[in-house]
Amino acid sequence: MLINILILIASLIPSVLILVWMYRRKKDDALYRKSCNSALIRGLVCVAPILLLSGVLFFLNAFLRISVLGTVDVLVYKALYTFIVLAFAEELIKYLAFRFLLKKKFHADSWADVVAYMVIIGTAFGLMEDLPYAIDASPIMMLVRGFTMGHVGYAFLMGRFYGKRLATGKKRYGVLAFGIPFLLHGLYDFSLTPELIERNEAFAVIGVLLAVTDLVLIGLMIAFFVRAKKQERYSEPLTAIE
Repeated sequence: MLINILILIASLIPSVLILVWMYRRKKDDALYRKSCNSALIRGLVCVAPILLLSGVLFFLNAFLRISVLGTVDVLVYKALYTFIVLAFAEELIKYLAFRFLLKKKFHADSWADVVAYMVIIGTAFGLMEDLPYAIDASPIMMLVRGFTMGHVGYAFLMGRFYGKRLATGKKRYGVLAFGIPFLLHGLYDFSLTPELIERNEAFAVIGVLLAVTDLVLIGLMIAFFVRAKKQERYSEPLTAIE
């Protein structure tokens, strides 16, 4: 029991460090820190509607599985569930929280600031999601989730592309801001489906590759914020928001 608690704490450390980093980017900017606080609260609260939605969809899925989806291949069913119920719902909730934050708190934020807010939302959401998940998860899985930080990587992509949308005025980047995290999230959840591995053990490689992808995204996020200190286009104020 004690070992599991220690492993859980260890798995949460990377996410906590990212939150501290995002806060300390502009530690003397009161307005920035206020927006960070708002992003943190929104990320934590985002879990609530997902839990409510999951409860409703649990009964809906049970009904559909018995009736409409009763003859559908189990992998098709799992794909629909992981992509639509899990990935789409979670990314949509985070995306809406992000958009509402920008509309309410926008005060000449920079491209890097926008990314930081979304990273805080994603990190806070991931932390809240990991706590109940840890109840049934193995120690190894807790560490994998804690150090790959999928929600952080997806949040970085969302903030990165949406920041580019604001900086360039090109709407296609707004589509990418939601579309790419959604697809990666859906693929990752689907790759963990036991029925998929049972069908062919080679599919386990997909989950490994996506876990590596999550680590790559963390590396790209670090590189982005390092680069943002040196390049004016990432630190200059954005003048409009939609």
